[in-house]
Amino acid sequence: MSTVPEDGALPAGPSRVNDYDSIADAYAAENETSLANAYYERPAILALAGDVAGRRILDAGCGSGPLSAALRDRGAIVTGIDISAGMLERARRRLGDDGARLQQADLKSPLPFPDNAFDDVITSLVLHYLEDWKAPLAELRRVLRPGGRLIVSVNHPFSIYTLHRQPGGKANYFATYNWTEAWTLGDQTAQMRFWHRPLHSMIDAFIGAGFRISVVSEPQPVPAARELFPDQFPVLTTNPNFLFFVLHAN
Repeated sequence: MSTVPEDGALPAGPSRVNDYDSIADAYAAENETSLANAYYERPAILALAGDVAGRRILDAGCGSGPLSAALRDRGAIVTGIDISAGMLERARRRLGDDGARLQQADLKSPLPFPDNAFDDVITSLVLHYLEDWKAPLAELRRVLRPGGRLIVSVNHPFSIYTLHRQPGGKANYFATYNWTEAWTLGDQTAQMRFWHRPLHSMIDAFIGAGFRISVVSEPQPVPAARELFPDQFPVLTTNPNFLFFVLHAN
């Protein structure tokens, strides 16, 4: 992982970042079975979503479609969007005929949906890729019906701060800053850029966009992961990777 400068500037590196197309196959395979995704983040999202039968759900940042498929199997009417054409192609293969509800879209731009189109929107590990949350949250609020839910998971800010706090370093929990990581999956490497922001900044953004916070969650991985990942499991149970919110549109 790169060192975070005191001023929060992005370390020098390749200009193309967050290129999921270049690692689509390997990332999709990893996501299926990894501790962080399959036994921790995705089960937590589904538990927060609860009974979704008949609900119109936007999976904003659907990737290769594992969450969309799980929601569909629980009776939801799912639409998926993602910025990566490669990941969407894998989602279409997974969802079959339901692939018609998948389309390429970027949360930094207006969404191709009418007002009040969805009962729920889920952004699973998406917002921490964005510097500015104001416009994306405004669009997500627009496409939600009044009283609809926005269910969010992001990198846990304290976990990120702890990771960056090198001995003698000057990482600042209260700063909003970015950093890059090199992800190597199989024989492919992609540079991934993330944004850290403190908890109060997240809350201010949600409230400012017209949401009411009903749940803040720091769940544990599912118990079955203990035997499957005996070395990683204890670390995850004492140092949360992700932070979860359930928000209601005012």
